[in-house]
Amino acid sequence: MGVKHEASKGSASKAALAREVWRSLFDFTMATRSERDELLARRGLTPNDLNVLFTLEVDGLAMNELATAWNCEASNATWIVDRLEKLGLVERRAHPTDRRMKLVGLTAEGAKTKASLEVEYYRPPRELVALSGHDLEVLVASLRKLRHFGDVEG
Repeated sequence: MGVKHEASKGSASKAALAREVWRSLFDFTMATRSERDELLARRGLTPNDLNVLFTLEVDGLAMNELATAWNCEASNATWIVDRLEKLGLVERRAHPTDRRMKLVGLTAEGAKTKASLEVEYYRPPRELVALSGHDLEVLVASLRKLRHFGDVEG
């Protein structure tokens, strides 16, 4: 019975640590959000638009693939594409093998905007840069373990 109690105590401690880590990551992300939102606002974009731009490539995807990737209804995906098309960032094109289907891909301006946003969005906040090299090494080693956690080997 003592062994069971120790395992339970260890699990609670690990669960509490996981909650603290998640809360800290979430709070940090939210606390630095205004800097990222400014990058979008200057371009007339929303955080949802960023998700769309980061999903798309120049080659394009079918509307049903986009709705699945964006976890939304096809009608909502159409509305998002319409909005970004008006901004000149995406375009609808004929599918190369199925003329009934349209692909949505980045325009040259969309690809340029995406590349610029990737550079700016992935620039680390100054609070993160202020951590010691050792702290950053420990943090990146832990986060690398999470990066592929959900990947399915096959």
